[in-house]
Amino acid sequence: MLTSHPTISLHSSAALPGGPDEQPPTGGRVLAIGMPGPRLEQLTRTLVSTGHEVSHALPGRVNEALQQAPPDAIVSLDDDRSGPFGAYGLDVIREVRGAPAGRALPLLMVTDNPGPADVADMLRQGADDCIPETSDPVELAARIEAKLRRVPVPVENLLLDPRTGLYSEPHFLDELDRELQRPEQARRGGVLAIVSVAEMSVLESRLGPRVRREVAERLAGVAEKIGSPCDRLGWDHEGRLLMLMPGVEEEAARRRLQELAHTVASTRFIVADENVLLTPAIGWTPLAGCNRRTRVVEQARGATAEASTHRDLRPVRYAPWMRGNPRRNPLGTAVRSLLTWLSPVVVLAVGVGVPFVLYQQVYAMGFDLGSVMYWVVVSGLVVSALLIVLECLFSLDSVPRPAKPGSPYPPASAVIAAYLPNEAATIVDTVESFLRLDYPGELEIVLAYNTPHPLPVEDTLRAVARRDPRLVLLPVQGSTSKAQNINAAVTRVRGEFVGIFDADHHPARDAFRHAWDWLSNGYDVVQGHCVVRNGDSTRVSKLVAVEFETIYAVSHPGRTRLYDFGVFGGSNGFWRTDLLARTRMHGSMLTEDIDSTMRALKEGARFAMDRTLISRELAPTTLTSLWNQRSRWAQGWLQVSLRHLWQALRSPVFTRRQKAGLFVLLGWREVQPWLTLQILPVLLYSAWRAGGIGELDWAVPVCLLATLFTVSAGLIQAAFAWRLAVPELHRRRAWFWTYVLVSTVFYSHFKNMLARQACLKEALGDRQWRVTPRAVTAVTEP
Repeated sequence: MLTSHPTISLHSSAALPGGPDEQPPTGGRVLAIGMPGPRLEQLTRTLVSTGHEVSHALPGRVNEALQQAPPDAIVSLDDDRSGPFGAYGLDVIREVRGAPAGRALPLLMVTDNPGPADVADMLRQGADDCIPETSDPVELAARIEAKLRRVPVPVENLLLDPRTGLYSEPHFLDELDRELQRPEQARRGGVLAIVSVAEMSVLESRLGPRVRREVAERLAGVAEKIGSPCDRLGWDHEGRLLMLMPGVEEEAARRRLQELAHTVASTRFIVADENVLLTPAIGWTPLAGCNRRTRVVEQARGATAEASTHRDLRPVRYAPWMRGNPRRNPLGTAVRSLLTWLSPVVVLAVGVGVPFVLYQQVYAMGFDLGSVMYWVVVSGLVVSALLIVLECLFSLDSVPRPAKPGSPYPPASAVIAAYLPNEAATIVDTVESFLRLDYPGELEIVLAYNTPHPLPVEDTLRAVARRDPRLVLLPVQGSTSKAQNINAAVTRVRGEFVGIFDADHHPARDAFRHAWDWLSNGYDVVQGHCVVRNGDSTRVSKLVAVEFETIYAVSHPGRTRLYDFGVFGGSNGFWRTDLLARTRMHGSMLTEDIDSTMRALKEGARFAMDRTLISRELAPTTLTSLWNQRSRWAQGWLQVSLRHLWQALRSPVFTRRQKAGLFVLLGWREVQPWLTLQILPVLLYSAWRAGGIGELDWAVPVCLLATLFTVSAGLIQAAFAWRLAVPELHRRRAWFWTYVLVSTVFYSHFKNMLARQACLKEALGDRQWRVTPRAVTAVTEP
């Protein structure tokens, strides 16, 4: 037994100074806290005997003592809690830690026979050690020396967190202050970014508060890999990553933050021993023009809050409107409203009046531009018809579904995106249809929905979820779009692949099995065949039922075969979960499905189209609802064309064949409605030049042949659609003949008009989403 001294109590006379063992003071300065009396005197003698300089302070006067002569350590008596002074020891601890000079000092509590609960209380309140009064003086000295050598500073007071290696929030803000205090000329840009995680509250409720630190640490690990050595990284008590990027331009910062978002979203992290997907929400603000820390931090937090509502992985730059109550220009609002209301007249003026005047003026200058445009229009119509016929021919030779899966059936997930006030009448039937699916592996059905107020149907859905645990109800707070609902669900699903559906879809029983046949054989996304199931309801629904066959049975398969790429149509589409997690849906796009398609294609994702993979949905039943739906589609396609066409044509990812297809899909589809409209100004110009409408020669053979071919293209497409339609619609031959007539006379012009008005709405910034109403109606079943 290694013992170099006898056991001596703090009350022993051997501890008194002046004896033969007295040593000159060699220790540090110690502040002894306690009420005057024998206990404090004995503690003082013990400290002096072990080589320390001792000063005193009464409880309640600690801050004054610390300001007068800061000690190296503090030793305090803990009064007997049953005595007249109560539990002043705990009060002393709070007093010491509440003083700025006492936060980082070693604090030892000396107590009379402490129980385990008392020791635990003192340590939790901020004491660094707790020893009984009967301890050996040498032990007391050793404990003080140990604390002086390894100063026990609270984590929040350390410059860098010892676990994460990040700046604590106070020290990070000090770094931000130093950056803002630099002269504007020496700063050269700079950005403050805050990264939060949308799943934090769910993770914390399930795994405890430890996840805040761990999540911040995981985010920082990614940020360090893609960042600059000059970056400063910190974290706050809510688990958010704080990023100070000095000397970086805004566009470079945006690209780095975008890379951070996609890297985090596509990585599975271990948090609290669980494998999780995270959704980073990044808000940022430039430092230029700012010299106050509170303003910069407030702006970055506001941008982060905005990014959190979308969950689409796009870093959000602060804008003044994020403060709330944005200023509106009444005159500008009135002008936009008037132009929107007069949009048909404005489109005619732009598409007919301006070209007609232009042709006249150019003719007066000696050049016959109108005649040139005549042949341009004829050629354009012929090209459009030829492209339709080519898609029809290639649809007969579409890529067949693989005969068998390339690997065993993994866990799968279905995500149903719903806006419940609109879907309340049909959502229970939809959920029940999903619960009847036949899939050999594990299948979960996630209903991701938003609603402005509680609805009775939610009680019914909860009862279904209790009956069948495969149904997971996911109310998305603050959501206003389908994109937000999908983004909220993608990190919650357990499946290796995800089927995305609107709330009116009833997929075929074997849909998920057939989808895995594609995904397990090298494809990343497979789009199925959407079939209208309420075609008997109205004339509008009959028209849409046949139109969907021309789209999903002919155009999509033919285009996929012809140009070697497919598209995701918004519903009845199946994605690999990891691809969907890093692609997400952008709620600012009116056709978020096509936008996500383009972003996934740029990554090199492979899309398949399978017209045998069927899901049945409800079509609009009135012309008004059809107008609203197709108006949104037209403007959404325009948004995608403006955002992605030029980038796609320059991208090395796409082959020449694919670029040709993208030009037709995104470019020609926007040009064709305006080119078709040029028939009117060309005819007006020809009549003006000939001296009247009766002077025109209408029997031009080339013109007649071009017109005949153009009209026949619609008939050919309908014929192919009837040939390839699902059985319940193939039997409705009269519907297809009606479609040919209505499409030729009205519907094609209807859609062209919507495409032209979409340009005006986009220019005016009118991006209102009008929900397509759902109703319980008669259905056409196979």
